[in-house]
Amino acid sequence: MNKILLRNATLFSIVLLFSSQGLCKTEKHDFKGAAVAEVYKRASGDDLWIYRFDPEGHAPKQHKRPAVVFFFGGSWNGGTVTQFEQHSKYLASRGMVAFVADYRVKSRQKTAPNACVADGKSAVRWIRENATRLGVDPDRIAAGGGSAGGHVAATTGICDGLDDASEANSKVSSKSNALLLFNPVYDNGPKGYGHSRVKEWFPKISPAHNISKDDPPTIVFLGSRDSLVPVATAEKFDADLKAVGVASALFIYDGQTHGFFNERKSQQSFLDTVLKMDAFLVKLNWLEGSADEKMLKSLLQKPAK
Repeated sequence: MNKILLRNATLFSIVLLFSSQGLCKTEKHDFKGAAVAEVYKRASGDDLWIYRFDPEGHAPKQHKRPAVVFFFGGSWNGGTVTQFEQHSKYLASRGMVAFVADYRVKSRQKTAPNACVADGKSAVRWIRENATRLGVDPDRIAAGGGSAGGHVAATTGICDGLDDASEANSKVSSKSNALLLFNPVYDNGPKGYGHSRVKEWFPKISPAHNISKDDPPTIVFLGSRDSLVPVATAEKFDADLKAVGVASALFIYDGQTHGFFNERKSQQSFLDTVLKMDAFLVKLNWLEGSADEKMLKSLLQKPAK
């Protein structure tokens, strides 16, 4: 009797294990018709989806628009593609082709941070490779993200190598042309964020340790009370970029903590950072005219009644 119970318990554990693994796989998200979904890569036995928000009236055969791809935060462990949905919708309304990309993380694919970086580079490469079909200017592709997603974005513009070696289209550049970074964990040195998890690939994987004159123009948003990214780290990063002639803008938000820019945390900070991002893109001649504050405010989530 005990043997039967033990066998059943073992079988139940195995079923539970495989069920939990299945649930951890990346699933296609439904943006309710607002985005076009495509698989940009298959890795670790999983489809990785990228979601596109087109400007109104976008005609790929006629247009060659600037683009942006956003990567969610989550400590390389998890996260959701919805984090930068509002940013993408807003920039699409301003004339950019905007994307949010899923990528492998520890909780779903049991991967390390180098896989996150490889996927970020794959997403940029996929957009560039499909630029004509998508109506995108291959020389104006920005990468953006928050926290670990900010790290992924920064590596696409600053860190050479670490691409997925299995990709057949490696001749297409994975380097982004501008960086939009929200409290990015971009110093991964011994005194920086997550060093114990990335030391196998350090210093190649740390944007702060790979700054050079060919890096793209960069804007960074950070709270003064961020527990993961010290203000001194951001100030040094900003100074190092400027020292090699790269355009850099740093905005420190007094009293704000990590993740302050998220709409659910602070609508005021969300609005302000997006408007500053808009101004930065106008300065790059990627956007034209004034920011659409009315449209941006219309994206704010209404408080639950």
